[in-house]
Amino acid sequence: MLKLAQQCLERAQSTAAKLGKTRLKPTMPAAAPIPQPAGRHRRVYSDEGGKLSPFLPPEIFQKLQGAESQSCKKELTPLEEASLQNQKLKAAYEARMARLDPSQAMQKTSLTLSLQRQMMENLVIAKAREETLQRKMEERRLRLQEAANRRFCSQVALTPEEREQRALYAAILEYEQDHDWPKHWKAKLKRNPGDLSLVTSLVSHLLSLPDHPIAQLLRRLQCSVYSALYPAVSRAAAPAPGCCPPTPNPGSRRLRPSQSLHCMLSPPEPSAAPRPQDSPPTPPLQPGPVGSPSPLGDTASGLPDKDSSFEDLEQFLGTSERQGRGRGVQPEPQLQQLKTAVEEIHNAIDRLLSLTLLAFEGLNTAASKDRCLACIEEPFFCPLWPLLLALYRSVHRAREAALSRSMELYRNAPPTAIGIPTKLLPQNPEAKGATDYPYCAAAQELGLLVLESCPQKKLECIVRTLRIICVCAEDYCPTPEATPQAGPPPIAAAAIGADDLLPILSFVVLRSGLPQLASECAALEEFIHEGYLIGEEGYCLTSLQSALSYVELLPRGGLAK
Repeated sequence: MLKLAQQCLERAQSTAAKLGKTRLKPTMPAAAPIPQPAGRHRRVYSDEGGKLSPFLPPEIFQKLQGAESQSCKKELTPLEEASLQNQKLKAAYEARMARLDPSQAMQKTSLTLSLQRQMMENLVIAKAREETLQRKMEERRLRLQEAANRRFCSQVALTPEEREQRALYAAILEYEQDHDWPKHWKAKLKRNPGDLSLVTSLVSHLLSLPDHPIAQLLRRLQCSVYSALYPAVSRAAAPAPGCCPPTPNPGSRRLRPSQSLHCMLSPPEPSAAPRPQDSPPTPPLQPGPVGSPSPLGDTASGLPDKDSSFEDLEQFLGTSERQGRGRGVQPEPQLQQLKTAVEEIHNAIDRLLSLTLLAFEGLNTAASKDRCLACIEEPFFCPLWPLLLALYRSVHRAREAALSRSMELYRNAPPTAIGIPTKLLPQNPEAKGATDYPYCAAAQELGLLVLESCPQKKLECIVRTLRIICVCAEDYCPTPEATPQAGPPPIAAAAIGADDLLPILSFVVLRSGLPQLASECAALEEFIHEGYLIGEEGYCLTSLQSALSYVELLPRGGLAK
């Protein structure tokens, strides 16, 4: 990436120099520089109709993924060492020849012959060393290949996947012949088989080495998945041929997609003119102007800007549907592409896990396997999640539109209008502060979900959100039999039941202002480990999905009555 940035800088400087030579007019006075607007980071669903995408083409992504492995220091071959030595000899020879007088011709001839003899000797010795080294490497490769064949011996013919795994296992054995750290880690795992911190450290160290076969397989699988996802997302974001991109209203708020797209937070945009009223105004939900900002935007300044206009979203979705009909792209092909990509991701993670367990047999226990899987998922999903989420959002655009509509209508609704009983609300709201609202901490925690790129960390964020809801409910409605506990409180504690959790969580979802939570939860349901579905994490994810469905189906005119 540094080399790429350096090349871009050099090209920009050369272009600026050429433009300066052609456009420079000494007779004209220098004009005052015109202030340019601050650059905005282009996103998938951009305001200009998706002309530009923040995602790199697969070719550049593959080069960036392979740049780290190419930049690692490699040992020189005997011929390369001899070439460097001959270059030093030649430099010394030229220096000595420059110091001799023209009359010393015999000494010059002697130095020339001596240089040629030494250079030839170096090349002959290096060639003999390299042939010996290649012969030994070939013998070692055959020996390791036989060990891999014995490990994968079977009565039937091997499948292509098994043949590839056998080749990778042979490469791992060859790698371990040249490095000592795998032996030390295997000894540590043998001494402490139940220490899960060793599993985390081992997998992190393994994937941080670009020359290890497992790390190389990780990059190849990432490039394969990226190449499969990129065309689908590009077609969904590209404008239809012959169609002009929709021009946004000058005063309208722009649609901001999920912050999981690794995009920089855009600076707040000043509104040049008041927003035109194309439709009758929405009846106020409580005293105060309808267009007043959400309390979350005042209290959670650290969260990304989540203001979004439903009219902009509706206009964008309508344009996307018209473009899809013009190109013949229907939701069914996108859904099929999503299913294919999900299956490929599952296969890639399974291959990485099986190869890691094959290289380190001490990890082949239930607890170590789960920890190993969690450690593999984080570096695997980090560069792929923005592209994957963009495809999920394209498939679930109708749900996000319904959620955005409900969030726009109910963003200032009081908690009792969502169904929260008064006993689970603060008894003295004035004591909490004028800018605070019930369960504000839970809404702020839920807003952090879109900043993560790993399914496991997103799931942990959902669990923390529900725990904060339980803590707030206990603070608002303390029970006399509740006793202080060490550690985090369990979900659905004594102060709150499952029937009360749904309206509270729905209120938190409304105040978060994140319609992309529908796509995030759909992706989490697909990629989290099966063991979490029957535990606390699965309960929290199911509760959030139920709250999203409830918010999506909120009545449009019931609150005004």
